[in-house]
Amino acid sequence: MASTRTERRLAAILAADVVGYSRLVEQDEEGTLIAFRDIRGGVISPLLAEHRGRIVKLMGDGLLAEFGSVVDAVACALAIQAATAARQDDILPERRIVFRIGINLGDVVVEGEDLLGNGVNIAARLEQLCEPGGVMVSGTAYDHLKGKLNVPFDFAGQKRVKNISQPVRTYTLRMEGVQRSWSWRTRLVRRWHLAATLAAVLLVIGLGLWWWSQRGETTISEPAIGETGIGKPSIAVLPFDNLGGDGATGRLAAGVTEDIITDLSRYRDLDVMARNATAAYAGKPIDIRSVGKALNVRYVLGGSIQRSGEQVRVTAQLIEADRGTHLWSERWDRPAIDVFAVQAEVAEQVATRLAASGGAIPEAERAASRRARPEDLKAYDLYRLGQEAMGRFTKESVEEAIRWLEQAVDQDPKLARAWVALAAAHDLTMHYGADADTARAAAMQAIRRGLELDPVDAAAHATLGHILGMAGDLPRAEAEFETALRLNPSDAGILTNYAGWASTFGDPERGAQATDRAMRLNPNYSVSAAGFYRLAYLMAGRYEDALHLVEREDPQTRTRGGWVQAAVTYAALGRQEEARATVLEALKRHPNLTIESFALNSPGYSDAERQRLVEGMQSAGFPPCTKPEQLQAMPAPVHRLPECQTVSPP
Repeated sequence: MASTRTERRLAAILAADVVGYSRLVEQDEEGTLIAFRDIRGGVISPLLAEHRGRIVKLMGDGLLAEFGSVVDAVACALAIQAATAARQDDILPERRIVFRIGINLGDVVVEGEDLLGNGVNIAARLEQLCEPGGVMVSGTAYDHLKGKLNVPFDFAGQKRVKNISQPVRTYTLRMEGVQRSWSWRTRLVRRWHLAATLAAVLLVIGLGLWWWSQRGETTISEPAIGETGIGKPSIAVLPFDNLGGDGATGRLAAGVTEDIITDLSRYRDLDVMARNATAAYAGKPIDIRSVGKALNVRYVLGGSIQRSGEQVRVTAQLIEADRGTHLWSERWDRPAIDVFAVQAEVAEQVATRLAASGGAIPEAERAASRRARPEDLKAYDLYRLGQEAMGRFTKESVEEAIRWLEQAVDQDPKLARAWVALAAAHDLTMHYGADADTARAAAMQAIRRGLELDPVDAAAHATLGHILGMAGDLPRAEAEFETALRLNPSDAGILTNYAGWASTFGDPERGAQATDRAMRLNPNYSVSAAGFYRLAYLMAGRYEDALHLVEREDPQTRTRGGWVQAAVTYAALGRQEEARATVLEALKRHPNLTIESFALNSPGYSDAERQRLVEGMQSAGFPPCTKPEQLQAMPAPVHRLPECQTVSPP
């Protein structure tokens, strides 16, 4: 009798479809069909053969392919996106074929030449979730890629997908350097034929709060949520293009983008998305309507910078996102040093056009937006090099940052922002074992000089607040954060930093409110920022909100503090089985983790926070007492639980 046993095998499945296929066919049916056949025959089929893949089935606007190796599948997907972009460089963006690609590694059911089952279904669902021009992979695929393919991924959260009972861990391939020719901004300035992070000071400071520290390679992406201010115009500033291509102009373009965001965020009648929210669009094909929908903004600002000798050309365009309508554009040809005056002019013109009060912006806000401008381009470039080095977050890179920043202030002693960054770098050295008294003294000297030069720099006040807080001077720290928030109420970095301190200051509910706003302005927040946000929600008793963040976190990147937060969150919601499983996994990774070592002896917590952590960790089931040999290694004074007092430090 013939066997009826179902044939199964493990396979890497690639699902791809064309974005907006129906619209393309409606506009030009014959041209779209010819273009799609051309790309399928001239790009996809040869690349599938090259990467040892086979087409399982063809759909009208897409395909399903099988690979024996997930490495081959991802390499093929990347090649398809790059080759498809290059092949259409001379075609209008609205007429181009753009793919979304999803990849899963899983068990499939074989029926002749066809493949069925959840292994296929998950790939198809990931393709639907993927950004145009991008690649999204499942957690199982990602786990098999580690160390085998040198491409960067960002964690995109645990996704619930149709007909799959458990959430799917997802990652997006960072498509930097691919498809640059698809940029709408490049097209706008192509008439001129002479022709991108974490290093922003407040993000550096946030990552420098060391008990939640991470290196920041991974980000967590939130879906768009509603605006926090009724009737407030909302805007995203896209990374300005570097048309010159050289590193110095690239650093200048990145700095100008950050400064425009900072200047705009000082206007209380505007909601301005953080740089992290828009950094992912650098060098990617951009559909303004999609950007507006993804970030829930009404307006998008983009532009470019090109240097020629001592001259600079800056362009800027303001676009209404839902219709793609150009509202304003301008071009400046100035001496290179005037680029900072131009960026201030861009911010003021945009704010004037978008202010909810009909263009009437209080003069006090105009004045607050006018930070001290750099006067020396060489010093500014040294400052940006210091920022880049600090953003790599290693002992060596922070030391390198200090060297660059010291050169910057030597070159221009009046460059206030370089003094502020130097203070942040000195503060960060404590994480890598520097003497606390020496590092803090150097940080205080630098931050005081920065504030003398620019007393309305909100980042400087927040930096000083952090330094004072870590020194235990909470009243002055809180006062500095209040000043920073008054000067710039919409800076996502300041809001994130404050969210991590608010419960220490005795106002956990305000910390949770700061978290709400920070996540609205920066939906692509870092792993370390998520630690601040979970802490803020936990201390405010908003456990469901904390759980949302726990479930979106990749366990592979979770810190010691992240494991504590996850277990405490589950316990607070009465989910004891999950809390206990989380504790067991935390102890596998951090065998010396106890209530004493974490809740009582980690720096930076108030007594109220420590008590909440003790209670939460007890409820979750963490071991209470630290072993004698570990007590000896802990810095004095060592705080003990009453029930552990019988175990004395040797």
